[in-house]
Amino acid sequence: MTTIAYDHRPLGWLRHSLVLARRSLAKTTRSPGVIMNGVVTPALFLVLFLYLFGGSVAGSTGAYLRYLFPGILVMSAGLAGLVSTGTAINLDLKSGVTDRFRSLPISRLAPLLGSVLADLVRYLVGVAILFGLGALLGFRAQGGFLAVLEACGLAVLFGFCLSWVTVFVGVLVKDANAVLAISFVSFLPLQLGTSLAAPVGTLPGWLHAWTGVNPITYAMDACRGLLNGTAAGGAVVTTLIWCAALFVVFCPLAVRAYGRQQ
Repeated sequence: MTTIAYDHRPLGWLRHSLVLARRSLAKTTRSPGVIMNGVVTPALFLVLFLYLFGGSVAGSTGAYLRYLFPGILVMSAGLAGLVSTGTAINLDLKSGVTDRFRSLPISRLAPLLGSVLADLVRYLVGVAILFGLGALLGFRAQGGFLAVLEACGLAVLFGFCLSWVTVFVGVLVKDANAVLAISFVSFLPLQLGTSLAAPVGTLPGWLHAWTGVNPITYAMDACRGLLNGTAAGGAVVTTLIWCAALFVVFCPLAVRAYGRQQ
């Protein structure tokens, strides 16, 4: 019987993760529906909210676009992680692909990290398309080019850390449809129960209280401050703390649950 030795070379886990990320991206090219969800859905929310609420919330679509766009940016970066990552990992578990991975001398983390790293590429594509659409609608960042990079980096980092929650769910739950249902049900209160469409001060008391503990509210406020050239320091720090907390808690939980599948 042949024994396959584990690769102990430095950063071997990272090389394996990058190879599996490339595999995930190749799958995306054959199933463009995944990236369409991550790109088209935020674009639809941007256009619909802009023309539905622009006049009543901000008095004009131009003023409302400056308020709405940063929130849609965070939604775009987080949507792929919430909806696609856990489902893709669950399908790999059910189809036997994961059994093949386990027979290879690769890190236990690599299949999970590879899937999340592929999502980073999807986030960047989604963010680039969203900025193109925003420019066509008249959005101009007031904070300058560096602030745009900071806002994009913060949104992508938050999406990366948030995606580990659905990775954990994708490993635990037995059925891909259940993973998708949990992700969608979570999407509504997390993404819409925020300062996305209107200032939190105008919301009912119970919803205002929810936005105060919803980490996505802070990510949206941070990107809004950066892109519009207003104060964002407190929201940026709070978002970074949430990013660290999500990653530190859910990444080890997901890897441990994945290991127990053996």
